[in-house]
Amino acid sequence: MGNTEKHIAKLREMRSTAMLGGGQKRIDAQHERGKLTARERINLLLDEGSFHEFGMMATHSLTTFGLDKQRFLGDAVVTGFGKIDGRPVAIYAQDFTVVGGSFSELQSQKICRICDKALEAGIPIFGLGDSGGARIQEGVRSLAAYGEVFVRNVMASGVVPQISLILGPCAGGAVYSPALTDFIIMAGQAYMFLTGPEVIKTVTGEMVSAEDLGGAAVHTGTSGVAHFACETEQEGLDLAKRILSYLPQNNTENAPRFVTGDPINRADEALNALIPDGPNSPYDIRDAIEAVFDRDSFLEVQPDYAANAVVGFARMDGYSVAIIANQPCFMAGALNIDASDKIARHVRIADAYNIPIVTFVDCPGFLPGTSQEYGGVIRHGAKVLYAYCEATVPMISLITRKSFGGAHLAMSSRQMRADFAFSWPTGQVAVMGAEGAANIIFRDEIKKAADPKVREQEMIEMYREEFMNPYRAADVGQIDEVIIPSETRPRLALALEVLRNKVAQNLPRKHGLCPV
Repeated sequence: MGNTEKHIAKLREMRSTAMLGGGQKRIDAQHERGKLTARERINLLLDEGSFHEFGMMATHSLTTFGLDKQRFLGDAVVTGFGKIDGRPVAIYAQDFTVVGGSFSELQSQKICRICDKALEAGIPIFGLGDSGGARIQEGVRSLAAYGEVFVRNVMASGVVPQISLILGPCAGGAVYSPALTDFIIMAGQAYMFLTGPEVIKTVTGEMVSAEDLGGAAVHTGTSGVAHFACETEQEGLDLAKRILSYLPQNNTENAPRFVTGDPINRADEALNALIPDGPNSPYDIRDAIEAVFDRDSFLEVQPDYAANAVVGFARMDGYSVAIIANQPCFMAGALNIDASDKIARHVRIADAYNIPIVTFVDCPGFLPGTSQEYGGVIRHGAKVLYAYCEATVPMISLITRKSFGGAHLAMSSRQMRADFAFSWPTGQVAVMGAEGAANIIFRDEIKKAADPKVREQEMIEMYREEFMNPYRAADVGQIDEVIIPSETRPRLALALEVLRNKVAQNLPRKHGLCPV
C-alpha cells in the first residue's frame, strides 16, 4: 500500500470514528432513552445525501479536570451545510453522546463558523439542541463561548431565518441562543430552564420536576418562550421544514411560491353566516382564515399561548402571507399583555422577511383590570402599534365585527399605515361599545325618562344602528370598501397582487426604540 492509500485509509478510519460520536455504547444509551442521535436528526431533516459536514476532525486541547480523557472528534456538535427541499441551509446539531452534549469553547467555534458562513451566503440556520449545559470543566471559557454564539444569533436576526429545535435538555445560559432565534420547536423529551430544579430547591426550598419547570407545555402555553410543541422528534423535524417553506432564504428575497390549484376567485358562501346575530356571541376566527386562504395552507404559530390572538402563515395564490387575528371565542378577542407581545413579534418577523400581513379585526378593546395595568399593558400594547407603524411590507386589514377604541388603531388601521382597509357589513367601528357610549352620551335623557331601563335600551339600540356600522368609517375614508364576506378571498387576492411590488422605506436611523 502506497503512502497516499495509507493516508486515505487513515482518514476513512477517523471519519468512521467521528461518525460514532461518543461511541456505540452511548449511541445505544441515547436510543434507549427514546432519542435520536445528532446525525440521525440531520439525516431526517435534510434532503437525502445533501449533508456536507465541516469540522468533523476538530478536538479540544484541554487537559484539566480529566478532559484529556474525554477528547472526541467533532466535540459534541455536528456542523455543516445541506439542503431542505432543494434550498441550501446551514445546520448544527449538539451530540448528547459526547460528554452529554456539554457546551465547550470548541463547540462554540464550530457553530460560529457555520453561522458566519450562512450569514455571508444568505441562507437559513437550523440549530438542534440537546445538551446538558456548559462544560463546567472549562470554566469561564464555556461562558465566553456562549457569548460568541449569542452575537451571531443577534447579527443574523432578521437577515436569515433561524429555527431552533429543542430535542433534549437545554439549561442555563444555553436557553438564550434559541430564545434569540425566530422560531423554537420543542419535541420529544425537550425541556428548557434557566435555573434548574436543584438550584430552585436550594434557594427557595420549592420542589419541582424538570418537566413541570421547563417542559414543552410550560413554554408553549404559559411562558410563550417556545412556538410549537411536537410529540416526537420526527414530527418536530417535519414541522421545521414546513415553517421554512413560508420563509425566504434571507431578507433580500421573497418566500417561494407554491402552486396550490385553489382558484383565486373562489367564493365561500359559508362566510356570509359566520358572524352570529348576538353582538357578544363567539365564533372561531380560524374558520374565516381557513375559508379565505389557499386550502390547507394555514400554519398557526403559538396556538397554545395567548389564545385571544391568532397568528400564523398561510398562502394566497401560492404566495406566503402572515396572518394576525383577534379570536372572539377566547376573552372576546380583547387585547392583553400576552396577546400584544404575540402579535407584535409576528408582525416584525413578517416585515423582516418581506411577507405581506393580513389582519382580521374583531376586538372590543384592551382587557381592563389592575393586573393588566400593573403589568404594563400600556407598554406591551405600544409594541403592537410600533410594529405595525414600522412595517413596510404590504398590509391589509379586514374588520369582521368589533373594532373599538385604541384597539381599532392598534390592529392595523389606516392610520397605522395599512395599505387597504376592508370591512364586512357586520363591522362595528366606534370609540367604545354601544352600552358604554349610550350611557355617557344620553346619561341625562336616560335619568329623566319615565322608565330609565327601557330608555337606556332604546338609546343603546339607536346608537348601535346609527353609529356602530362600517359605513360611518367608510364615509371618512378610514375603510376603503365594505365587502360581502363571501367575496373576501378574491378581494384580498387582488389587493395582494396590486401590492406585490410595493416599495416603502423608513427614514435612515441606527434603530428605533421599540417598547420592551
